[in-house]
Amino acid sequence: MRTLLVATTNPGKLREIQRLMSGVAIRLASLADLPPIEEPEETGTTFEENARLKARYYAARSGLWTVAEDSGLVIDALGGEPGVRSARYLRVNATYPERFVDIYRRLDAQPNAPRSARFVAALASVEDGQLNYETTGIVEGTIADAPRGSGGFGYDPIFFYPPYGQTLAEVSEPDKIAIAHRGIAFRRFATWIRNGQER
Repeated sequence: MRTLLVATTNPGKLREIQRLMSGVAIRLASLADLPPIEEPEETGTTFEENARLKARYYAARSGLWTVAEDSGLVIDALGGEPGVRSARYLRVNATYPERFVDIYRRLDAQPNAPRSARFVAALASVEDGQLNYETTGIVEGTIADAPRGSGGFGYDPIFFYPPYGQTLAEVSEPDKIAIAHRGIAFRRFATWIRNGQER
């Protein structure tokens, strides 16, 4: 059975990815299963560039087939921020409640601006030094009037998904994965792997 390195140290992301890939006949490994590898500097200006960068970097250092993703929250009224800096918004060690306070402060300063937002997840797969698959999943929503819910992780409490009438932190994990950006990207990836194994 082939081994696929999932290049993340985020336990929330890893848990979601493990569920999404559970029906694929591959063995998943995470960065926690390997000797420590220094993180690359994410210098890309888009989610896609950063996903490719991370996939190539960890594949080269591990020697394993590697999938990496770069994801974040894009808020239209903030010019697309936090965007590719979602995990480092304000500062690297800021808490998400601190980030929420700053986002609401900036949004409150422009009360007539739209609250439209989206989660984006770009995925890249690298094997034997070659980029062999990439895709991007997007889910559209709005910024909630206030953080709500205790599920999920990251920016989920402030991301309101209109078809559910709730934030992504208020819904069950299966309901979130069914529509969320990472779920879209990794379901496509899982289908691509299955199709490749059938040929």
